[in-house]
Amino acid sequence: MSPEIVSQIAPHGVLRAGINLSNFLLVTGRDEFGNPVGVSPDMAGAVAARLGVPLRLVPYASPGLLADAAGTDAWDIGLIGAEPQRAQTIAFTAAYTEIEATFLVPAGSSIASIVEVDRPGVRIASTARAAYDLWLERNIRQATLLRAEGLDGALRLFLDEKLEALAGLRPRLLKDVATLPGARILDGQFSAVQQAIGTARGNDAAAAFLHGFVEEAKASGLVASLIAKHGVQGLSVAPGA
Repeated sequence: MSPEIVSQIAPHGVLRAGINLSNFLLVTGRDEFGNPVGVSPDMAGAVAARLGVPLRLVPYASPGLLADAAGTDAWDIGLIGAEPQRAQTIAFTAAYTEIEATFLVPAGSSIASIVEVDRPGVRIASTARAAYDLWLERNIRQATLLRAEGLDGALRLFLDEKLEALAGLRPRLLKDVATLPGARILDGQFSAVQQAIGTARGNDAAAAFLHGFVEEAKASGLVASLIAKHGVQGLSVAPGA
């Protein structure tokens, strides 16, 4: 391992990995010491092992907060969804996993397909600054996008305001629809959240190393083995870059 890469990606002698706690597919619990466990902490651990340095997890309550800390020397790598807005300050790898994002509609809704959601009079509940929320912000033209903090907050907004659609990751929506008689999840997806590893822009050697690491992790079966290890449903290995 090149000393230049190690010094650039772990300048303090330990790999500080920013972890998004709000993604229940990638962080599935806590260990006996309270540390996050799941696919993304394990991916961070694999990066640290390759570098030959200790790992320190730096948890964030939301991906937006993690992204805001880019370039502040709070973390060395961040494991969140890759989005153009975030890419202004973070150099991302290609995705290592993908998660379908779609809509849930209430009982009696006339909306039959995803393309029918973006029309006048439709109000969409979304989780503020989630990767799929950033996609909706860029692409919704006629519907109204309303935001709440956290997944539960978006669900409460959808129910309390009797909105026409709830945006979310399919695995979470499958849980929500089971508690809402007559509600439906629309077929297909409006986006696939691309979960990636990023480092602060300007760290060119670190970014190149991380890109190669992620491609190797997908091709070797490491990512698939981590998904199986944690028993995650609704998470798939992203295709090669």
